[in-house]
Amino acid sequence: MQPLLRDGCLDTLFMVWWSAVWTVVGGLPLGILLYLTDRGGLLQNVVVNKVIGVVVNIARSVPFIILIVWLIPFSRMVIGTSIGPSAAVVALTIGAIPFFARLVETSLREVDGGLIEAVQAMGGGTWTIIFKVLLPQALASLVAGLTTTVIALIGYSAMAGAVGGGGLGAVAINYGYQRQEHELMNITIVLLVIIVTVVQIAGDLTVRRLARRTGRQSAPVGLWRLRRTPKAADATAVPAQRAADEPQRAADEPKAAVDAP
Repeated sequence: MQPLLRDGCLDTLFMVWWSAVWTVVGGLPLGILLYLTDRGGLLQNVVVNKVIGVVVNIARSVPFIILIVWLIPFSRMVIGTSIGPSAAVVALTIGAIPFFARLVETSLREVDGGLIEAVQAMGGGTWTIIFKVLLPQALASLVAGLTTTVIALIGYSAMAGAVGGGGLGAVAINYGYQRQEHELMNITIVLLVIIVTVVQIAGDLTVRRLARRTGRQSAPVGLWRLRRTPKAADATAVPAQRAADEPQRAADEPKAAVDAP
């Protein structure tokens, strides 16, 4: 029984890891494109945004258990087989990319628009804004979204076991349910809970560290001067001007006293 659970854990971790990697590779650019092409975005294009949005919404609407069955021919074409953890990675990735893309879009919307305007005023282009402002400022929120996505992938991987994907889901279905081995079913549930808890704790710790670092450096280096308001600049300039005028005023007072009749 122990080798069975060990192999199931390894298969689950394999599926979740590689599907998470490919989800970031595909979902991050897609989410950035959704943000940039939206109304008022840097690359505003309503048609492109609507088309991508419709595709993403349709993909998110299909239940994963149906999606993985529908993608069996595609998985066989890409991987060469329709069963096993490697084949499940294909369906997991396709199912998670639209979900993560929406989380990326939401995270980028939280970035202060004043920073973007400051970079544009300094002559920064779209790529500069993406890599110097958007991604660094939204990094904590992006990691939180990735944590949510990974936990969703763990649940998806369990469903993949129902159609030959392997992992702890296959162990729970084939042995815990079909053979009525309830003890094995309970152990499988405990292992899944442990994996989800570890992922959540690791994600929360990372988000807190990134949030503290972002709070200490609320704007890119060199941009804080551009964010000063005119009132703040005037308030700083008035005392400085008064201090500069004091020597001249002190020199003029004796002269005025001598000239007086």
